[in-house]
Amino acid sequence: QVQLVESGGGLVQAGASLKLSCSITSRTLDTYAMGWFRQAPGKEREFVAAISWSGTNTYYGDSVKGRFTISRTNTRNMVFLQMNSLKPEDTAVYYCAADLEWESATKATKYSSWGQGTQVTVLS
Repeated sequence: QVQLVESGGGLVQAGASLKLSCSITSRTLDTYAMGWFRQAPGKEREFVAAISWSGTNTYYGDSVKGRFTISRTNTRNMVFLQMNSLKPEDTAVYYCAADLEWESATKATKYSSWGQGTQVTVLS
């Protein structure tokens, strides 16, 4: 079992930056690949970024490439999403997710654990 808690969301102007954090609590020493997804009202959940347990491998959604960066601490208990040059279309609830497998890291259906989400609103 793993528990995930997101933080760092907020209301910002277009062009600003935000850094989201995801705290990971696990009762075991399992190694988790981590992903960030987002969901805007009336839209499907969208893949944003993913990072492997080691941190060596990362993937990004096309809409955020070059603007967002995913990272994790060496202790593996925190994952971050640095979001720069934010746009109004980035407005959504952002979720972090964990899974034991790295394969299919861009697919929401593969992740076994989810946080409660944090709201990001970007004003034009």
